[in-house]
Amino acid sequence: LDSLLQESRMLRACQRWQPCVRQATRCVPPVVSTTACMHTSPVASAIQLKMPSLSPTMEEGTIVKWLKKEGEPVEAGDVVCDIQTDKAVVSMEVDDEGVLAKIFIQADSGATKVGELIAVMAEDGEDWKSVAASSSPGAAPAAPQPAESAPPTEAASAGGSVQGVVINMPSLSPTMTEGTIVKWYKKEGEKLEAGDLLCDIQTDKAVVSMEADDDGVLAKILMQEGSSGVQVGIAIAVMVEEGEDWKDVAIPVSGGGGGGDAVAAPAAAEAGAPAAAAGTVSVSSDHPFVHPSMVGPATALLMSQYNIQPDNISGSGPKGNIVKADVKKYIKEHNLSAVVHDVPLPEKKAAATAPAAATTGKPAAAAPAPAKPRTGYTDIELTSMRKVIAKRLTESKQMAPHGYSSATACIDNVSRLRQDYIKSGFKVSINDFVIKAVATALQYVPQLNINIVNEEVVPMSNIDISVAVATDVGLITPIVKDAAAKPVQQISADVKELAGRARENKLKLDEFQGGTFTISNLGMFGITEFTAIINSPQAAILAVGGGRQIINPDTMKAETVMTSTLSFDRRYIDEALAADFMTVFRTLMERPELLGTGYLPSIRTDRSAAQLQ
Repeated sequence: LDSLLQESRMLRACQRWQPCVRQATRCVPPVVSTTACMHTSPVASAIQLKMPSLSPTMEEGTIVKWLKKEGEPVEAGDVVCDIQTDKAVVSMEVDDEGVLAKIFIQADSGATKVGELIAVMAEDGEDWKSVAASSSPGAAPAAPQPAESAPPTEAASAGGSVQGVVINMPSLSPTMTEGTIVKWYKKEGEKLEAGDLLCDIQTDKAVVSMEADDDGVLAKILMQEGSSGVQVGIAIAVMVEEGEDWKDVAIPVSGGGGGGDAVAAPAAAEAGAPAAAAGTVSVSSDHPFVHPSMVGPATALLMSQYNIQPDNISGSGPKGNIVKADVKKYIKEHNLSAVVHDVPLPEKKAAATAPAAATTGKPAAAAPAPAKPRTGYTDIELTSMRKVIAKRLTESKQMAPHGYSSATACIDNVSRLRQDYIKSGFKVSINDFVIKAVATALQYVPQLNINIVNEEVVPMSNIDISVAVATDVGLITPIVKDAAAKPVQQISADVKELAGRARENKLKLDEFQGGTFTISNLGMFGITEFTAIINSPQAAILAVGGGRQIINPDTMKAETVMTSTLSFDRRYIDEALAADFMTVFRTLMERPELLGTGYLPSIRTDRSAAQLQ
């Protein structure tokens, strides 16, 4: 009865995953590594069994039961274990024959990531005990060592005898990993003093000026203007002390000794070619190898190495499938040798073409024209700033469960008050009143004025409002500091100054890092309402739409309303708290005279009183 149940389970598993197996086997290239699409891979005389991906959404699995023990023989098609996936319990089969030498992940030992080593098999004829003794979960094939290896060196220098001071790419923001040299203010040979501007660097946030720390002479610029993707810590320039010969400075070299290996590799390949050609039978490679269906990756790899067509082999595996033993038998019977693809280097190929043209007396064929793009568009590489923005917003959307709360406020009173400011000589905008109203609302609902650090809430004592500003290189959020204590006209002046310098990439680090709440306003672009992604490590962001005319159903009069949507981190802010904030914000926008009156307890709705009504 147990054998019948096991067989039926195997059949169901095979039928369920047979299309996936066919698709996986088709994606294995014939002459490259196959570890991406298989769960067995040969290493020396051992065959690794790795946790397979048994469903499209599977990321880890749990071994429920091992059906084979260490030392037991295994044939192609045998079930070695049952694996609990994210969907069901599925049986794992092997593609090769051998002996189960070592089990690394025991049954019911917890979740194992896809691709991790769970067991190892010994091939037929190998001592499985020695394979088990020499195998470990972290084992990897040892790279061949040269007969005489030079001792490793940390760094090398070339170009001169004067040892200079290396200037490395600095980390100008907490999230910066690479930068772009925008402009050099000093030329080679110019004197430097501590505090002098050396260059402008495009970080993931803005363009920041780098200053010199010591006096000296700029001897060599290693990264020219426009050099992008320069990793933090990479040398960008060299300076020397005053009085030293800056022209004879030693240039740092990141590594050395690679040339010998590069030259030795082709020589070894050329020496190995005659040995490969000395085989008794040469295999033609005129016909490209096609991966047959229902053949294991290890078997297909061996067939591709010897360029064996599947029609020439009769399979002895389940349902007549070809197994590795069939291929080995065919190779032995026909005395085949592996195919060696000798592809000359471009330099050698070009050099071989010239004598051939001179011998025949015919002019060499003209070099082919560069291929024109066949598509109607051009790929534009993202700037480092936009790459970081995409990364941060993706992390925020994935890590923080976003909740949303919207409110619509009548802004007729704000518009009239704005006209009074303009008549008095202060050109304020509706967005300036929004910033003031948000800062005041955070005084009433301070639970939203927080940062999330290591998944813990950090209440912020100051109210610093980040205002999203679009620039040519990406979105940046300059900060209006202590916005609750500033009048509207001061907020307006700060926003204009910060936005102008943001578009010129002239913001300082403390002017766009460290805000407690963000506002994104697209009303001036005709957007009625939208939702925004939380700017980590903050816990909320307000998306403000533009004003629109409606007819108030109560008064039957036209009025201008504005819809705003709050995005909040649902882990730390619930819907009731978000509703409190949006209610206070709407009240302040509809009654702007309350913005300068100080704290009034009646502005925030009493939840207990509201429940009794």
